Amino acid sequence: MDSVVYAAPIAGVLALVYAFFKAQWVRKQDAGTDVMKEIADLIQKGAMAFLAAEYKVIAIFVALVAVLLAVANTGEGQSPLIAASFVLGAFASALAGYFGMKIATDGNVRTTAAARSSLPAALDVAFSSGAVMGMSVVGLAIIGLSGLFILYSGMFGDDTQLVLSVLTGFSMGASSIALFARVGGGIYTKAADVGADLVGKVEAGLPEDDPRNPAVIADNVGDNVGDVAGMGADLFESYVGAIIGAMVLGLGFVTTGDSLATGPVIMPMVIAAAGIICSIIGTFFVKTKEGGNPQHALDMGAFGAAGAMAVFTFVIANQMWPGGEKGVLIKGTEQYVTAMDVGIATVIGLVVGVLVGLITSYYCSMDKPPVDGIAEQSKTGTATNIIAGLGLGMQSTAVPVILIAVGVVAAAHFAGLYGVAIAALGMLSTTGIQLAVDAYGPVADNAGGIAEMSHQEPSVREITDKLDAVGNTTAAIGKGFAIASAAMTALALFAAFMQQSGITTIDISNPQVMAGLFVGGMLPYLFSSMAMDAVGKAAMEMIEEVRRQFREIPGLLEGKAKPDAARCVDISTKAALKRMVLPGAMAVLTPVVIGFTMGAEALGGVLAGVTVSGVLMAIFMSNAGGAWDNAKKSFEGGGYKMADGTLHEKGSEAHKAAVVGDTVGDPFKDTAGPSLNILVKLMSVVALVIAPLIAVAN
Repeated sequence: MDSVVYAAPIAGVLALVYAFFKAQWVRKQDAGTDVMKEIADLIQKGAMAFLAAEYKVIAIFVALVAVLLAVANTGEGQSPLIAASFVLGAFASALAGYFGMKIATDGNVRTTAAARSSLPAALDVAFSSGAVMGMSVVGLAIIGLSGLFILYSGMFGDDTQLVLSVLTGFSMGASSIALFARVGGGIYTKAADVGADLVGKVEAGLPEDDPRNPAVIADNVGDNVGDVAGMGADLFESYVGAIIGAMVLGLGFVTTGDSLATGPVIMPMVIAAAGIICSIIGTFFVKTKEGGNPQHALDMGAFGAAGAMAVFTFVIANQMWPGGEKGVLIKGTEQYVTAMDVGIATVIGLVVGVLVGLITSYYCSMDKPPVDGIAEQSKTGTATNIIAGLGLGMQSTAVPVILIAVGVVAAAHFAGLYGVAIAALGMLSTTGIQLAVDAYGPVADNAGGIAEMSHQEPSVREITDKLDAVGNTTAAIGKGFAIASAAMTALALFAAFMQQSGITTIDISNPQVMAGLFVGGMLPYLFSSMAMDAVGKAAMEMIEEVRRQFREIPGLLEGKAKPDAARCVDISTKAALKRMVLPGAMAVLTPVVIGFTMGAEALGGVLAGVTVSGVLMAIFMSNAGGAWDNAKKSFEGGGYKMADGTLHEKGSEAHKAAVVGDTVGDPFKDTAGPSLNILVKLMSVVALVIAPLIAVAN
């Protein structure tokens, strides 16, 4: 085994050390007044209580699946150690979520306190909190993955096929946590958000984050549950899946004597290690001055890290890729792949990721034509607002999908299916800072809520609102980035599944394959319906509870009594835990049932269908929801000036229509849409894990 592989766990340890020091720095910052601390304590306790309850449910699922994996993988060329990989993948993802949630709920109140002095100070605290999440994810992922690879290589010797087969369990464990974190977290946060908005803002006319609103604490808890732990688990899964997909496809090359080339197998981990270094360096460039634009600071860090990674990729490929100038032959083809080809394919992934993020930002940002169009149509009521949002969401699928398609074809041109996998990894190589930028958003959002609930000076809320507005854009970019990476990662895993199951082509004229395509195409719709239905039912409970408290607690609306926030937190928690199990079970069981009853080709059809349908649905839902959200916010500053010159302020009929549109969009962008990323990847990962078993069974 090449000693360069040890660079991966070393980089992982470096990421965790950096995260530790960042966390310590955040905790040393001023936490503000006693009232601010009390509110922050409620948010943190609610978030950690939900996480503990969610992990108890997930632990049962993990234990059951681990036993099944161990029993099923006892034959020749298999190992029950795949169950250990599965458990470790789940544990690493859950631990990253815990670290991220803990520091986000420590950082929110400190961001509010810092905002009392200056914008740069508040940005430093919020971004540093996000950086802990980002570095925890990549650090734990690469340590777990590379550590197991080194361990299994020592146990199984030169049988790289078996090593990687056992290693796929790590990705499946990460995917399982991601699905439950996204679905459960999404149900939680949107039940609270819908209740807080429809009753507190529309019916009672209360401001955003008003302390009299019983659902506000649950809403702030939900920001952490869905957008910190959920997004972290999502990108943890994509990151691990891209690395493993590329490693498995690295077995598809031959060198002299038809022996396996180790370079293509090990190189994805080394690229990931370099990405961690670039991400850490990028965090030092996230700085702004008083009166500056935080968006520019965040872009400087993220794009700077991506640019450095593009250079590093060519250096790594030149050092590690076998075959010299001629390159390495892809098995079963006449295509030779050189180090330059691999470098170009990786950069293609980086470029596609950035472009999809920018396109998403265009469709979801305030003061841009798409969002302005929805705000404009709000003046004629709720119906036209919703029609405009749906139309925009559908339109927004076109350019990202074309970019992804071009990226896939271009990457495959240079390096075959391995090129597609390495492009997905290129897109995700700087996950550390991408996730830091994304996790910054909910910290800033919470900071604004704490400022409002603790009655801070208007200047403090102005700073937190400025950070939050940028956070909405970074969240939209993050969702676009997550969707693009999910598409590329799913394609890499799909190709790895075909290789492991021994099928070279999938014939769509085969009735079973066509049936699989239809079933796969349907699954994202069924999955989304479950998620949306769960949010709707949970929101009904929340709405009734908020109305009850306004009705039955004397003096609540006058600010003379405190709301029962714990009751609202409890409603969201129970609803999320109860309703996240069925969608998760469907995602895991479908590939197993199809694979063992209809065979590998039919399962390939299902994966193709769910990938295409799921990616399109995810883009549509995320962008429509993001646009509705910022259309609502367009009315909440100094009001929105329509094309005819009329000013529609907060509380106007147009604003109320926009609030309803945003409420419809909430489960789109924060529950169903992001969860589809995991559905697409999880099904491909499960198929990859069971591929050797299907090959034996058929």
